[in-house]
Amino acid sequence: MKAYNIYITGVGGQGIGLLSQAILRGIDHAGINAVAVDTHGLAQRGGVVVSQIRCGDHIHSPLIMKNSADLVLGMELHEAMRGLGTALKKGGTLVYMDVSWQPLPVRLGLNTAITTKDIQIACETAGSIPIKVDTKAMDDTRMQNMALLGTIAKYGIIPGVSIKNYAAALEDLLSGEMLNKNSVIFDTYAA
Repeated sequence: MKAYNIYITGVGGQGIGLLSQAILRGIDHAGINAVAVDTHGLAQRGGVVVSQIRCGDHIHSPLIMKNSADLVLGMELHEAMRGLGTALKKGGTLVYMDVSWQPLPVRLGLNTAITTKDIQIACETAGSIPIKVDTKAMDDTRMQNMALLGTIAKYGIIPGVSIKNYAAALEDLLSGEMLNKNSVIFDTYAA
C-alpha cells in the first residue's frame, strides 16, 4: 500500500490520545503497517496536542513533512485551520468538529474566532475536501473523538480500514461501560 499520512490536532482534554490509538489499532487490525507519534505539549492546560500516524509499505518514521498529510483531523475549529495550513496536502481531506475552544488571543479580542465558513473557504482555496462533524446534539462532549472516528469509518477515508477494524480497536482499548458508551457514539456516526 502506498504511504498514507494522518495528522490529528486539537487541544488537551479532547481525547486525542484515545482517538489516535483507536485509529492506529484499527489500521493494525486491517493488517496494514503503521507507525505513530504523539506530541502532548501543555495538554493538561488546554494546550495543543498533535498525533501523527503514517501507514502503508516502507514507512520508517512517524513524522509527516509539512503539507503532506492525506488526512487532517481537527478536534476543534482553530486547530483544524492550523492543521489545514501546515499539514494537509493539496487535494487532501480535512475532517473537523464544529467545536471551538477559543485560544487566548481570541478571548482577549486580539484575533477573530475561526468559523466553519472560514474553514470551507480555506479548503476551497487549498483544493481540499472538508467534512464537518456536527456534535452539538451529543449529550457527553467527552466522547466527541468517537464522533470523529465514526465519521472516518463511515466514509472509508483511510484506505483498507473498515468499520469492523475500528470497532475491534475500541474493544482492545476500552471495556465495560466506557466501551458501551463510546461504541454507541461511534456506531451512530459510522452509520
